[in-house]
Amino acid sequence: MSIIKKTISELCQGLESRQFSSREITEAYLQRIEQINTILNAYITLTPEAALKAADEADARRANGLTLSPLDGIPVAVKDNYCTRGVLTTCASKMLNNFTPPYDASLWKKIAGAGAVLTGKTNMDEFAFGSTGETSAYGVTRNPFDIERVPGGSSSGSAAAVAADMAAFSLVTDTGGSTRIPAHFCGLVGIKPTYGRISRYGIIPCATSFDQAGILAKSVYDAATVMEIAAGHDVLDANTLPVAVGAYREACRRPIKGMKIGLPREFKECGIEQQTLAELERAATLLREHGATVEETSLPHTAYAQPAYYALSAAEASSNMARYDGVNFGLRVERDNVYDMISATRTEGFGEAAKIRILLGTYITCVGHIEAYYNRALQIRTLIKRDYDKVFADGYDCLLTPVTAGTAFQLGAKTEDPLSIYLTSICTTPANLAGLPGISVPFCQQNGLPLGLQLIGRPWGEEAMFSVAAAMEQPRLAPPDILAQAQVKGVEKHD
Repeated sequence: MSIIKKTISELCQGLESRQFSSREITEAYLQRIEQINTILNAYITLTPEAALKAADEADARRANGLTLSPLDGIPVAVKDNYCTRGVLTTCASKMLNNFTPPYDASLWKKIAGAGAVLTGKTNMDEFAFGSTGETSAYGVTRNPFDIERVPGGSSSGSAAAVAADMAAFSLVTDTGGSTRIPAHFCGLVGIKPTYGRISRYGIIPCATSFDQAGILAKSVYDAATVMEIAAGHDVLDANTLPVAVGAYREACRRPIKGMKIGLPREFKECGIEQQTLAELERAATLLREHGATVEETSLPHTAYAQPAYYALSAAEASSNMARYDGVNFGLRVERDNVYDMISATRTEGFGEAAKIRILLGTYITCVGHIEAYYNRALQIRTLIKRDYDKVFADGYDCLLTPVTAGTAFQLGAKTEDPLSIYLTSICTTPANLAGLPGISVPFCQQNGLPLGLQLIGRPWGEEAMFSVAAAMEQPRLAPPDILAQAQVKGVEKHD
């Protein structure tokens, strides 16, 4: 097996047995990136010199009998909304096309401290406003399984990079499904932990009460490996809580006999394709064969989740985007006075998707609209949280649902209909509203495209979620040859 196709655990074994070095792994990934990134457009910024330096340092440690962690010497891609000291961080927006942070995000600092090797910063929907990977100021990202289809978003570049073997794993974010949807479309494992489980300090915010750090990996065990290092309290992020970090890798090996898993009926009633529902039932049967109880349950306010999510997240996004005014950092379009400068900067700096969210959020929070929209959305959020509290109080360990209606769709298929794009995340936003952990697990293939299923866990219930995910997990799918696809389909390389 080629080095770049190996999982984190397989790479660790190879490093320990001296089959190859971290430098050899890193060089193989960098070569792969050079071959196909111009087709997939997964990376915005590459860091080859720093990567090779970090790989050499990892090899030197290992030669002296020291290994920092299971991630020591393992290449990682980082979504371009993580602050990385000395490395361009754009959020895939013209607004930040010249922003180089003076500090590291806490999670990246922790992962770098564990010895991981940064290959570069990945493409994304601008400021994480999107679920398809089509709103970046740096161009669309393509799905490795079919380069004429979307990879999912907003963590589009990260998903394409890991799926196409341009990184072993990736640090991403999830505001309403931005980890789980790309994982589902690209045949990966994507986990969004409990709100407060992983620090968000240094992650450029989209919607603060929804944003959460996430992980994209090639296997459930790999995701668990990264989670054990990533999770934990951070004094720099008041939203993190001092809750003990679980034994996630061990949980992947635990039997699920006796566990209780719910199938919320409302998730079957939101336009899910019949093929997806059939796979959902097949997964339920598989889990029953492992000794779990799988039965239908109800989350009655699910139908209101999507409008509540978009009202609240837009309001928070509007507030967060106010800092981009051309005064202190980022893009500045010079004009004769401050008002015109701010107006011109925002007009040129923000893309259409960002402008829509900002205008929507501003409207919702205007005097006269707060009670009608914002406050009602908060009330719905409370009702949704209570639905989940009741289900988990009834003894369910986790819930099994679709991730999206079906597999990845064609690039451009929904760009003229924003509502249809918003509905892409209809199965993922409830977990963000309730602050619950969720994981997308690759389960099957339909017409050559990956299809994953979602597990939603109880608060701080990642261990149980990992156990069920490992029981569900199927062998990883490999995408078709990228260069051959580009030649056959006549796709031009991205500059």
